[in-house]
Amino acid sequence: MATYNTPADVKYLKTDEWLRLESGEAVIGVSDYAQHALSDVVYVELPAVGATFKAEAVFGSVESVKAASDMHMPIGGTIIAVNSELESTPELVNQDPFGKGWFIRIKPTDASEADKLMDSAAYEKYCEGRD
Repeated sequence: MATYNTPADVKYLKTDEWLRLESGEAVIGVSDYAQHALSDVVYVELPAVGATFKAEAVFGSVESVKAASDMHMPIGGTIIAVNSELESTPELVNQDPFGKGWFIRIKPTDASEADKLMDSAAYEKYCEGRD
């Protein structure tokens, strides 16, 4: 079984997105497990700043040499920033999924929604069952 990076300060969805709360905002990206499964990321489609999404809604997509996957909102909120670096350097998703490879920043509608997401231990266990 492979070992994946699952930082403890992050919450996870079963669809492999992660969310980190930072000073009233939330940063969202794809997990280390997801970027491994996707392989080489070649394109990322992100929403417009100002767009609002409910929890679990599709907000964009990520494409790799192997597959394309929809990206889902971990919690509801309004987009306040997108990682425009991913337009020219989508490989950042593979190189640093929890750092430079982030996708969007949102202003959460209700940050307590994050309490319903998996913590790192639960997500690791979930991934083990998929390997």
